[in-house]
Amino acid sequence: MTIDLKGKRGLIMGVANERSIGWGIAKAMSDAGAELAFTYQGDQLKKRVEPLAASVGSDFLLEADVLNDDSLDHVFAELKSRWGKIDFLVHAIAYSDKDELTGRFINTTRANFQNSMTISCFSFIDIARRAQDLMPDGGTLLTLTYQGSSRVTPFYNVMGVAKAGLEAAVRYLSDDLGRQGIRVNAISPGPMKTLAGAAIRGARRTFRHTEENAPLRENASLESVGGTAVYLASDVGRHTTGEIIRVDGGYHVMGMPHINNLQTSKD
Repeated sequence: MTIDLKGKRGLIMGVANERSIGWGIAKAMSDAGAELAFTYQGDQLKKRVEPLAASVGSDFLLEADVLNDDSLDHVFAELKSRWGKIDFLVHAIAYSDKDELTGRFINTTRANFQNSMTISCFSFIDIARRAQDLMPDGGTLLTLTYQGSSRVTPFYNVMGVAKAGLEAAVRYLSDDLGRQGIRVNAISPGPMKTLAGAAIRGARRTFRHTEENAPLRENASLESVGGTAVYLASDVGRHTTGEIIRVDGGYHVMGMPHINNLQTSKD
């Protein structure tokens, strides 16, 4: 049994630029032999996504707004019309007002809480419901999370709550869809230098801290996250579902920083 995606087709949702995790996954999946379709939101993102899609031989781009049912219905109708079915879907979509990722969590507004939960969590459920109809022979649904879902992370705030909801959704969806042969998993990378990560205050310090204290002394790369996605979407990963797969250099196992990185007033 080999880890490749030859003969498989899938939709990548949420690529922002060449440094985004969604793109790292898309590139790895293409290199493994998969045929890809991409979504974008608005002309500005289309200008970024179109050349990336072309670089992996894809001309299948669809505009998608996860807050608009008609938009999502159109995406899946187009997939069905052109391909008939898909084998995997990658959900790399999250959003919160960056002004609320700088202060105290307790000051989260109702409007931003609802918007963050809808875009970052509910959208995966909404998309999964549509995707199941295009996976008659089973398939894979993947999303992205972060350790701020289970541990307090500076300035992650409402996104931590949204990611906790997303991880719970992964577990419930894995049970709902397992009887149809559809696997549902999330990948949890450590801090990465992405457009989304840069919106969080203190991102550079967080990146350095995890790199210095992770057992491997490295943060995740687009290649390592992409390789994990390939495994999960391949036939080798057919019995893995409902999991949160951490790709963070092992940082999640640490209870505190390494002794040389502890700052104290006295030894």
